[in-house]
Parts: sequence; structure tokens; C-alpha cells
Amino acid sequence: MSRGRFITLEGIDGAGKSTHLAGIADFLRERGKDVVVTREPGGTPLGESLRALLLSQPMSVETETLLMFAARREHIAKVIAPALAAGRWVLSDRFTDATYAYQGAGRGMAADRIAALEHWVQEGLQPDLTLVFDVPVEIAWQRLAKSPADRFEREGAGFFERIRAGYLKRAAADPSRVRVISSEKPLANVKKEVEKIISTLC
Repeated sequence: MSRGRFITLEGIDGAGKSTHLAGIADFLRERGKDVVVTREPGGTPLGESLRALLLSQPMSVETETLLMFAARREHIAKVIAPALAAGRWVLSDRFTDATYAYQGAGRGMAADRIAALEHWVQEGLQPDLTLVFDVPVEIAWQRLAKSPADRFEREGAGFFERIRAGYLKRAAADPSRVRVISSEKPLANVKKEVEKIISTLC
């Protein structure tokens, strides 16, 4: 049995990635793929418990980063790796690019520390494709204003500008894996672009 494919969706809060998650899963299933939809932090009972802490409790950036990777290790061991080995396609709302963007670019955690944890926890596992939904911070904030804010969403504009820049830097460094999609365009246009990119894996 051939290995499944691993696709991740990234972007600042309010960029629209979660809006497209179900549509991408449907697009893949229509093409005969067995799809697992998951998220980070989360994806397992332990991961969801850690997610609740991460989104609500104040903590140092070091603690935050370690908890992210603790949830990720459980996620890989219990969900991602078994699914890929079984030939299933895994679609995850965030993965390690988010750590480089949020804890790294956003909060100032050194990239080499994140890389050391990545090497240890992931054992070489990387997404086959990462879609970064990119939108100006002011537009993202307009979208977020309609729902209650978590600990991350309450940060200032500068925090999200740094995160956005961090994502674009990751994309520039690895353009074969990371594809940037302008999500301020009409929803139908974004959907069409996403499906065109994902078709290259199918």
C-alpha cells in the first residue's frame, strides 16, 4: 500500500483557512481519497486538553512552544503517522509552520530551538503540501470581530504582522512545498485556486 499524502493549512487568525478545510476534504473525497481531517493544537484527546490550556492560560513562550510540540508528538503518533501508513490523506488545520510563525516570528523564540524540537518530535515528517492563506491583518481582524477572541487573537496588530511576515518567509524558503494564496479575493476565486494546486498531488 502506498503512503498517503499530508496537506496542511496555515495563516494568521482570520485568514480564512478554516473556511476552506471542509471544501478541500470534499474535493479530495470526490477523487477517491480516504481523508482524515484534523487540527493543531489538538487532534487527540490529550492534544485537545493542551489546546484548551494554550488558548486560555498565560504562559512563557518556552512553555507555549513545548506544549505545542507535546500536542504535536501525540498527534503524529496517534493520528498522522498511522493514517499516512494506511494510505489515507491527512488534512490538518496547522502544523509546525505555525510554530515558526507564532512562537518564532510572533513571540521571538529562536528558530534553532524550534528546529531542534521539530527534528526530535517529527523524525523527518513534513507535509507534502502547505497552503498559506494570506490576508492583510486589518482584514483578518474585521473577520475575527464577530466571534469571541482567544488568548492569541487578543494580541496587538504588531504580533500578527510579525506572524504574517514569518509565514511569507517560510514560503519563500521552501516554494516547492509552501504555496501562498491571497485569501482577500472572492471566496469562489480562492476555492478555484486551492483546487488547482491540490490537483497536482492527485
